[in-house]
Amino acid sequence: MSLELPTERLQIREWELDDAEAALKIYGAAEVAHWLTPEWQPVNDVDAMRSVLHAWIEAGPNLIPPAGRWAIVRKEDGELVGGLSLKLLPPYEEDFELTWALRPDVWGQGYATEASRAVITWAFGQGIEEIFAVARPNNERAVGVARRLGMEWVGETEKYYDMRLQVFRLRPN
Repeated sequence: MSLELPTERLQIREWELDDAEAALKIYGAAEVAHWLTPEWQPVNDVDAMRSVLHAWIEAGPNLIPPAGRWAIVRKEDGELVGGLSLKLLPPYEEDFELTWALRPDVWGQGYATEASRAVITWAFGQGIEEIFAVARPNNERAVGVARRLGMEWVGETEKYYDMRLQVFRLRPN
């Protein structure tokens, strides 16, 4: 779903093919790929990243609203610092999952929480009744973001992506 969403420090926008080099610093980083669900192998080069972005851009219009994938850009300098998605969780594709991934050099600056809050507020405005986040059990950073977003822990499961995951949920106030 097409989205342009500003926050105090960030701009959430559609991915562009020209983002490939900057996106590679996120999705090509082993320390990022290690935590992504489903399992993700680091992207090897700019051409491969461009292909991934092309697939995401092409798939966008076919996603069930308000699903989408977006870039996170820092307003201060125009640097692409991360990516977000709102997608249907397998296997039943009834529940929406919020995901985030940031460049390792910007971890710990609150960008994931800030961008996620904006997308959550927007998504609830689109009529979603609840949003989930899943994290590998040892992913303390993701668990911390989920908790800062006010998400409640609902348990562990192997239902999603054939891996043991912590599940968090948020409903509108």
